[in-house]
Amino acid sequence: MAIIVGREQEIRELHDLYNSDRAQLVAVYGRRRVGKTFLIDEALKGKITFRHAGLSPVEQDGKRNLMPDQLKHFYHSLLLQGMRKSHIPESWLDAFFMLSQHLQNTDNGSRQVVFLDELPWMDTPRSGFITAFEGFWNNWACHRDNVMVVVCGSASSWILDKLINNHGGLYDRVTHEMHLHPFTLRECEQFLKTRHIRMTRYDIVQSYMMLGGIPYYLNYFQPENSLAQNVDRLFFNQQAKLHNEYDRLFTSVFTDAETMRRIVDFLGTRHKGFTRAEILAHLGLEDSGSFSDKLKALESSDFVMSYVPFGESKRNKHYKLIDPFCLFFQRYVRDHGQMESDFWTNHQCSQSVISWRGVAFEEVCLIHIDAIKQALGIAGVGSEQSAWSVPGDEEREGVQIDLIIARKDNVVNMCEMKFYGEEFEVDKSYHNRLMRRQNVLLSAVNRKTAIHSTLITTYGLKYNEYSGDFVKVITLDDLFKE
Repeated sequence: MAIIVGREQEIRELHDLYNSDRAQLVAVYGRRRVGKTFLIDEALKGKITFRHAGLSPVEQDGKRNLMPDQLKHFYHSLLLQGMRKSHIPESWLDAFFMLSQHLQNTDNGSRQVVFLDELPWMDTPRSGFITAFEGFWNNWACHRDNVMVVVCGSASSWILDKLINNHGGLYDRVTHEMHLHPFTLRECEQFLKTRHIRMTRYDIVQSYMMLGGIPYYLNYFQPENSLAQNVDRLFFNQQAKLHNEYDRLFTSVFTDAETMRRIVDFLGTRHKGFTRAEILAHLGLEDSGSFSDKLKALESSDFVMSYVPFGESKRNKHYKLIDPFCLFFQRYVRDHGQMESDFWTNHQCSQSVISWRGVAFEEVCLIHIDAIKQALGIAGVGSEQSAWSVPGDEEREGVQIDLIIARKDNVVNMCEMKFYGEEFEVDKSYHNRLMRRQNVLLSAVNRKTAIHSTLITTYGLKYNEYSGDFVKVITLDDLFKE
């Protein structure tokens, strides 16, 4: 029997919506493989009256599934779930009329749940799908208090633009939206335990650096294998499970998959990300509303985050790739050709991998910023987080701080993130570097602001004459807290 991990709030919300006394249109969206379908199946198990999943827009041979295929598939779903044999609908208006009739004929007064999975895939070019869905909801479903329609899709931008932020007939019709994010470290730990996989928190963080909190990927782990052996199975073996996943992330979700992949590829080349103008210039793209939509789509799918560097204007907003799977794939898998099948097992202690872990840990910390704020005791304090850098010149060395938390209570946490296999020790050289960063930052804030040097590391700080440099130390255990 399947065990659902985490998602307590989402399950509670779905149950409340199911038990409400009015019609509900619920939109669930999130990154591919994040567990949207599994959540709905488990939370509403035994309660779904009709379910249908759109056909993938791209078949194995590269041909696109067009409207006739989608309509035929929808008709077959109706037949499988009890509709009397009729005819294949010729349009989506016809298809949704058939669904309305089927629901009306089977209505016994109890809640009727319609689950339409991968809804964006059904909206093929010139199909009139949105108009038909609008008619189904506005003319029929919304007037039936016992109807609950749940729509789902990995094309988050489609869900947002065509449903949630629709300015036409579906304006303000979605009664509840649910953005399903990847698992946190704590949820990954719980998930692995349900799979009887014994792994230390140190290794769980490393797995997060490669897979993010994507349960579908974690489900491939085998209990008898070490982390390194599992990574080799997923990425480097001859029949690696995730070898083609990077391309599928784009082709199955985005209409202009090639451009989206180019944007993500470019963003992965610099840790702090790039401005909009830099992305446009490098890729040779036109500055347009279409480009804005692409950036928004990447953000809503949890691939990219936007931020304004500390002390800079909003015009200098940066876009940064934060999806761990994409970052790892770009670094070690893509463009590397045929690699040894036990590559990770043999190279996990190399200096290259050790250096990569240091950078990847910073990304994990950024994703878990809420846990960091909780550990700092500032969960209820208004704050903004960002990176900050001061370029060097002939007279002085540049300064880069990867995480600054600027708080409304006149404190700035200057965060240092260190992934170590033991307690971190501050030596004289690091002490001097830390003091210099702090002094440069002090010159950039107003006089009423205090700088709190904060260490985020694995196993804490080793006591010595310099350990007092840090006002607060946050460990892995803090990142795993709820």
